[in-house]
Amino acid sequence: MENDFVSGLHASSVIMAVKDDAGLKKCLTMEGNVVFILYGDICNISEKVEAIKAAGKKAFVHIDLVTGLESNKDVSVDFIKKFTGADGIITTKVSLIKRAKELGMNTVLRFFALDSMANENIRKQTKAAEPDVIEVLPALLPRALHEIVIHSPVPVITGGLVSDKRDIEKLLKAGATCVSTTHSSLWI
Repeated sequence: MENDFVSGLHASSVIMAVKDDAGLKKCLTMEGNVVFILYGDICNISEKVEAIKAAGKKAFVHIDLVTGLESNKDVSVDFIKKFTGADGIITTKVSLIKRAKELGMNTVLRFFALDSMANENIRKQTKAAEPDVIEVLPALLPRALHEIVIHSPVPVITGGLVSDKRDIEKLLKAGATCVSTTHSSLWI
């Protein structure tokens, strides 16, 4: 059964990913409904989430990229849940996905597909973590992405190095549910 987050992904082809305050400010005025926060620290992450939520959007914190929360410890997820009100987390760490699921948060398990062993690793870790969705980077590998999509039990997001609408079209055609990008010119 899909949750609201996963259902909402099917309605949008692009996820707004922000890596600085300029991107954050711009995303608040855009139509998209999901924002991936790819920067910040423990002193300001709550404010970033609050701004996104106030704009009526879902906020996902890439916990591995928040200074002060980069550990592999459950307390990092507990902090995000208790002090930010984020809708979910993004991480490369299976243990943090499991903790977020225990806390009722939405989860994005991020993978870097670097070589031919990536597909098996993605399958194993997705099965172990049971995230809501997976995100595969870099995005510019439609043929490899298609193979991952075929075997994934959850929706697949892709991102990284996406620079024009043709990239997005190719990735969606390869089976991605949606594409995350920091290029605000591509935010719909």
